[in-house]
Amino acid sequence: MTILIAIILICVLLTIGVSVPLAFGGVLILLVYTGGYDPSGFFATGHWKLNSVILLAIPLFIMAGDIMQRGKIAKPIVEIAELLFGHLRGGLSAASVVASGLFGAISGSGAATLTCIGSIIMPHLRKAQYPAGISGAIVISASPLGLLIPPSGAQLLYAWVGQLSVLKCFLATVVPGIILMIMLIIVNFIILRKDNNILITDVPDKFFNVLARKSAIATPAILMPVIILGGIYGGIMTPTEAAGVAVIYSIPVGFFIYRGLTLKVFYESLKESSITIGVVMVMIFTVLVASRFLIFEDIPGIAEDLIYSISDNPLVIFLMLNLVMLMIGMLMDDISGILLSASLLLPIAQNAGMDPIHFAAVLGVNLGMGNITPPTAPLLYLGAQVTNVPVRKLIWPTLIFIVFAWMPTLILTTFFPQIALWLPNMVFGP
Repeated sequence: MTILIAIILICVLLTIGVSVPLAFGGVLILLVYTGGYDPSGFFATGHWKLNSVILLAIPLFIMAGDIMQRGKIAKPIVEIAELLFGHLRGGLSAASVVASGLFGAISGSGAATLTCIGSIIMPHLRKAQYPAGISGAIVISASPLGLLIPPSGAQLLYAWVGQLSVLKCFLATVVPGIILMIMLIIVNFIILRKDNNILITDVPDKFFNVLARKSAIATPAILMPVIILGGIYGGIMTPTEAAGVAVIYSIPVGFFIYRGLTLKVFYESLKESSITIGVVMVMIFTVLVASRFLIFEDIPGIAEDLIYSISDNPLVIFLMLNLVMLMIGMLMDDISGILLSASLLLPIAQNAGMDPIHFAAVLGVNLGMGNITPPTAPLLYLGAQVTNVPVRKLIWPTLIFIVFAWMPTLILTTFFPQIALWLPNMVFGP
């Protein structure tokens, strides 16, 4: 009964806007002291679990993402996408999906992708007279690609909690991420195909010359994911080392090539990313302690018994797990959702016959979709601020992208395991 009250209290606090660390921390303190537990055991667990080299990658990727955003490193990527798709009706908004996928491979964060790509592409979309609600919705719907296109900070955390191969978890989300990009682009073209108000750009006379020039300008930005992913998958760097290289690489590129960084902007970037890192690390600590409490109270076992009391059919269990993960994604940010889902739901998924690497992809798609699903939808409300479009104009078109792009991707990823497992098996063997 106490656990049920605690869960309801956490849901209420998160719904009314209390931050994850305060919500979990406050409820945990209440549970520990009212339950007569020794608090030192729980909080010491959080401290020692944070003492991990792998977790250093999280603050480094956050710092790299903020420097890239302020250093205008994504701008040439957007310009190439605009050149390739701008002559099509709906092409410019499709370009935002491609740019989000590319930047997601650099930043590994949905929020960073939304903030960076949204602030760059929205003025172009307005100038071309794209409908504001649909424009904002496609940018928001594509932003969680940062959770799927590696290197993903969320997948790194999942691998760390589940004691799994980081590279396999990275690879598991690649094909679902590509499928999602294709689905978003298709739905985007279908929605906008008859909108004659949209202004389309002419193909330049010397298209390939212009493409070559813009590609040359964008080469330092495009090389960044190549260096990071090539270093990780080539065995040259660990994910933590790759995150450090991303920071070191982005500083001179932002200062001397794209010139978005000045000393003042760089200082602001370090200050803001430090605040974000502090919040994230406190959040990880509180969720780790919460996970420890859940395990101590055998909540995963209770949840499993509850699910199996409804049905022991693996397909039904997978559907129920998807529903729970979607609700977690609606209430929490990606990092908190990953930590809680990995601790609570991974054992249930494994007992139902789902490979933990397959579960990495299913979890990534679920949390990404939950982050943009009303009524809570953390990325939806952030997107309203970034795109300067009222939430009421964003909800309906966002739901269209959820139903016709995100849901098919989730169904395919859940019930066709090879979509997630093909690439890891090809690289590492079955």
